[in-house]
Amino acid sequence: MESDLRDGHFLYLDSVPDQARQKALLQIRQGTLYIEQLHTLEDGLPIRIPSGMIHHWIGIAFLPQVSLNQTLDVLLDYRREEEIYKPDIRKSRLLARDAGKSRLYLQLYKKSMVTVVLNAEFDADFHRLSKSRAETISISSRIAEVQNPGEPDEHELPVGDDHGYLWRLNTYWRLEEKDGGVYIQVESVALSRRIPPVIAWFIAPTIRRLSYDVIANLLNQTRNAASTLNDPSGESQH
Repeated sequence: MESDLRDGHFLYLDSVPDQARQKALLQIRQGTLYIEQLHTLEDGLPIRIPSGMIHHWIGIAFLPQVSLNQTLDVLLDYRREEEIYKPDIRKSRLLARDAGKSRLYLQLYKKSMVTVVLNAEFDADFHRLSKSRAETISISSRIAEVQNPGEPDEHELPVGDDHGYLWRLNTYWRLEEKDGGVYIQVESVALSRRIPPVIAWFIAPTIRRLSYDVIANLLNQTRNAASTLNDPSGESQH
């Protein structure tokens, strides 16, 4: 990611060939989401993770007639994440904040073949890179699976000794104001337990669909929330 910035590739599409980039940008400005699964290689080979799987996705959306300040008001309002990003986030709480660094608690929820509820804490860094660019980096510091959520005997399973649905989660937002709006990009890197080969043919497509849906919901809900804010002054509060 740092080498991308050095090469002038702030958004992911900055690194793709011009014709493909222009086509994708046109579709994004018309309201379509750009979502892609990524596979990081080391010396041209997949990176082996014993007993684990990496889920690496990136998505980009365009927010027309929205300012960077409006978008930051949404992304940095950690107390309201349970309202903005429901039902994927059931609870949110800001634990600490010091300048651009924050620590937050989120209760994550996903229902597919099984219902998964996780208590998670994150360290989040915000950087205003220029008048038109900003980024936030959120790194999980603790993730615990909740057993029997909503029941009288609700409790956490021991950290790391659970079903392994989600062990780590890093999220990287990049925002750029141009073309009469704001491009928002979210990149998610998650670690889960490896799927046994005997059921991988059945489970893997569902996991890919869930990963896609999570990225799509983040983009759509951020766009919806930012579009409802008024920013008459255009002055940044961040």
